[in-house]
Amino acid sequence: MPHRPIRRGLFAAGLAAISALAVAAPASAAPAKVELTLPALTGHHQVGTTTLHLVDQARQDPWKPDRKREVMATVTYPSWFTADAPRVPWMSEKLAPVVEEAAADPNFFGLPKGSVDWGSAERDAHAGTPVDRWQGKRPVVLFSPGFGSPRELHAVLTDDLASRGYIVVSLSHTFESAAVEFPGGRVETQLQLGNDPKTMKTAIDARVADTRFLLDQLTKLNQGANPDAEHRPLPLGLAGALDLSKVGMFGHSYGGFTAGETMVADRRIDAGVNLDGTMGYGFDGSYLPGEVVKRGLDRPFLLMGGGFGFEHTHLNPADKTWGDFWGNQRGWKRDLLLKQGAHHSYSDLQAIVPQLANLIPAERREMFVGTVDATKALTAERDYLDAFFALHLLGRDKHLFDADSPRYPEVTFIE
Repeated sequence: MPHRPIRRGLFAAGLAAISALAVAAPASAAPAKVELTLPALTGHHQVGTTTLHLVDQARQDPWKPDRKREVMATVTYPSWFTADAPRVPWMSEKLAPVVEEAAADPNFFGLPKGSVDWGSAERDAHAGTPVDRWQGKRPVVLFSPGFGSPRELHAVLTDDLASRGYIVVSLSHTFESAAVEFPGGRVETQLQLGNDPKTMKTAIDARVADTRFLLDQLTKLNQGANPDAEHRPLPLGLAGALDLSKVGMFGHSYGGFTAGETMVADRRIDAGVNLDGTMGYGFDGSYLPGEVVKRGLDRPFLLMGGGFGFEHTHLNPADKTWGDFWGNQRGWKRDLLLKQGAHHSYSDLQAIVPQLANLIPAERREMFVGTVDATKALTAERDYLDAFFALHLLGRDKHLFDADSPRYPEVTFIE
């Protein structure tokens, strides 16, 4: 598929609203950094969060075979009693410089270093607070980011789903993600990877294995074990709170492909969503579709594409993987198009790019997020994701998938 320009090795900056722009200052003073804030969540629940350091003792790392595979996951969940608990930073002190370095790349934003305070934002989530168990066990939703993107840069959708009653677990894919921070401050950065079929096949296989391993560890956690490698304390009430009979998964870009491929390999995942990701590993122009394309699924799967400059739907032969998947899909299926959104409209960049309009040229902003209104796009994405998982994990039909909705004119119902 001819993906939009900015793709690999470029990771999303978080859903942020600019709270203060640089103001006029004396000539001798350095310009003020742009500070970032994250918008409020839309669900009825307060949100708690924790991280898990997971080591797969049965598997060598595919990128560094001399060591065991280790990954980091963020668990975000409905919570209570958060008043005295600190909100967690969107970017930690270790990750903020990585984001700044990437944003300064002329092939990315080309932002002057020091122009944005990447560590200023806080998520609307509280560290380690108790799990809200009042309504019993919670459905579980897994998330996989795009190739090269850290899980931290997708907090908007994952945190919002948690505020609506789900336990959401986001996964970083070590040595492929731009940066993964482990306990103690160790950071493993992305290796210099190409986009040849062998590399991309290694990546998707590693992602599927990571996700299946994560499900194994969540099962142990739910049974009362602590799978964290350092055995750091778990939030009160987390063990036993996961309803692992109701598991969904979604992902952005290569993470959407990961959701589909994992569903082929593992029946524990009941429903999946692909946010604008091609479902193959032939990034050199060859057609190398995944198993999900060739075999389809007997469970629900949603495609959501961007439309600015390239209408990513199953009807567009430019991405043959979507068309072939559509023909082979046996379970429930829908295809939605964010008409004026681009590839990164489904990442946290949808909000931050327009808000850095004074620093990023218009044509580059459009390459990332199109021309769709950021607030309306994010509202639609949040609501459609919630409606999908409510329908297929909880049996609650909000009727958003019957036809075009007048509430969301930015989204076109393809089929």
